[in-house]
Amino acid sequence: MVAIAPWGTMTGRDRCVLLADVLAAALAAVLPWSTSATTILVWLWLVAVIPTLDVARLRRVLMTPAGGLPVLFVALGLIGMLWAFDVPMKERWGGFGSFYRFLFIPLLIAHFCRSGRGSWVVIGFIVSCATVQVVSWMLIADPSLRWPIYVAGGPGIPVRDYIAQSGEFIVCAFLLAALALTAWQNERRWLALALALLVVSFLFNVIAVTSSRTGIVVIPVLLLLFAWQRLSWKGFSGLVLVAAVLAGLAVAVSPRLQDNVAGVLGEVRDFDPQGQGTRAGERLEYWKKSIGFIATAPLIGHGTGSIRDQFRRTVAGQTGMAAMASSNPHNQTFAVAVQLGLLGTVVLFAMWIAHVLVFRGSGFVAWAGLVIVVQNIVSSLFNSHLFDFTQGWGYVIGVGVAAGMAFKEQGTPAMSGREPLRA
Repeated sequence: MVAIAPWGTMTGRDRCVLLADVLAAALAAVLPWSTSATTILVWLWLVAVIPTLDVARLRRVLMTPAGGLPVLFVALGLIGMLWAFDVPMKERWGGFGSFYRFLFIPLLIAHFCRSGRGSWVVIGFIVSCATVQVVSWMLIADPSLRWPIYVAGGPGIPVRDYIAQSGEFIVCAFLLAALALTAWQNERRWLALALALLVVSFLFNVIAVTSSRTGIVVIPVLLLLFAWQRLSWKGFSGLVLVAAVLAGLAVAVSPRLQDNVAGVLGEVRDFDPQGQGTRAGERLEYWKKSIGFIATAPLIGHGTGSIRDQFRRTVAGQTGMAAMASSNPHNQTFAVAVQLGLLGTVVLFAMWIAHVLVFRGSGFVAWAGLVIVVQNIVSSLFNSHLFDFTQGWGYVIGVGVAAGMAFKEQGTPAMSGREPLRA
């Protein structure tokens, strides 16, 4: 933990750095709860951090793939408005509103390259999600409990929706799993067991309360990644075996999970574009149409903000799911390709790859960043999560902070402007 100098001894710049760190931690804490508070804190953080930015360091960050590709992604989104010819300007700007947040990634990297308080952001997020989980279990235990926030997410979903809650809980579970393993290896058994119980409670909430189909796919991927990266072959085999047994038991004893798994298969088997909407069926219809849209403008797409317009052109005379004019194809690749074609898709995948490569290390910071990126990539097969408010800002904040911390740990000369750290 970094020591904090007395306020009276700090320079104005140091105070702004501290304020930016506090605001970043607060931002991570409010993200699971409120879109309004998140938006306010994002802009307050920007105001606090601008006077402290080292322009030379920011320039070096922008020269790296991790910091420069998000800016290129935003630039394409802005330029893409030019060829959305038949789309109302309001919808073009609405489409660009999904892109601009990625400008914050290089700013966060540049700030947390020099700040030693990135752990505050991690702690703020985990504590906040743990609080959401407590409220979730309270609402499950007593459905009549009065909750001051209007809830549209269903039983056990105190704020936002089941997709956002499950994604946040999965990230927390695998961050805590790494901490639990480290505590166990350091022979801090009670701490390890306490953290392991938190891991189980987060994952059980995802399976039993939110019943997120996306989560059911993401959890095994991250579990295999955790076992492969952080355990011996013996530990890998043991964890996979235990996980398989627990998964089988969960399916056997949870009617809700059974219905969820069987429901996907049934919805795919009985898919009828003219029929009544289902979760899987709607995605199949959106994906089928999106492929058609991409085929008509494969190189640069139809322009930023054009998704709804493209769907509107296909619904005349249709019924059921085929009549839905969506602005979200529920797949991140399609959401980019429809608007920006192959050009935008290449930049999207390059950005994901660049961020994965930043987190190749073996420490907790590298693991935290890897969890955030991999969880986003897998969940984006079924959702346009980078363009969703909660998941999009979660990716920006998580990757920006973790990448800055990783560069600081590595003593990367390009980031610090000094010679690399030596053992």
